[in-house]
Amino acid sequence: MPRIPQLTEDPAGLLDKTRQQLGRVPNLYAALANGPAALAGYLAMRDHLTRGALRVRLREQLALLVAQENHCTYCVSAHTLRGRKLGMTDAELVRTREASDDNDPHADAVLHLAREIIHTSGRVEDRALAAAREAGVTHAELAEIVAHIALNTLSNLFNHLAQPELDFPEVAA
Repeated sequence: MPRIPQLTEDPAGLLDKTRQQLGRVPNLYAALANGPAALAGYLAMRDHLTRGALRVRLREQLALLVAQENHCTYCVSAHTLRGRKLGMTDAELVRTREASDDNDPHADAVLHLAREIIHTSGRVEDRALAAAREAGVTHAELAEIVAHIALNTLSNLFNHLAQPELDFPEVAA
């Protein structure tokens, strides 16, 4: 049972913005709408990051990896569904959750670095950063990797707190 109500209407129109961005209003966003500033900030950051240097598939892989690392079943479920819609196979989804992409060395480097950033709170060793750079990870991508970790950690932690009803096919984290 949700610990924070899932709103169906909000005077600020943030649920409409959510619907425009995602095509629907997942229960996470309906609960986050209780804090309009939090939802507005989340939507703004998400919107800006969709226009960044990272490809849509890689953004989705980062979201799935962060959800796995944070043991967020709600977000693992949501991003598994989105990954499938992007054409990812079950094996690719599992490898992503393990911070690996056998088909793309650049994506593999991004995922490895992202997991290292999460595990070290950003205090990665020089060798880990050098390995990412050798795989072609740019300065812009480095900044966006951290931004995606922050954005997705926000949703993971809020899900843990709010416990919204799962509105995706369940995939255990």
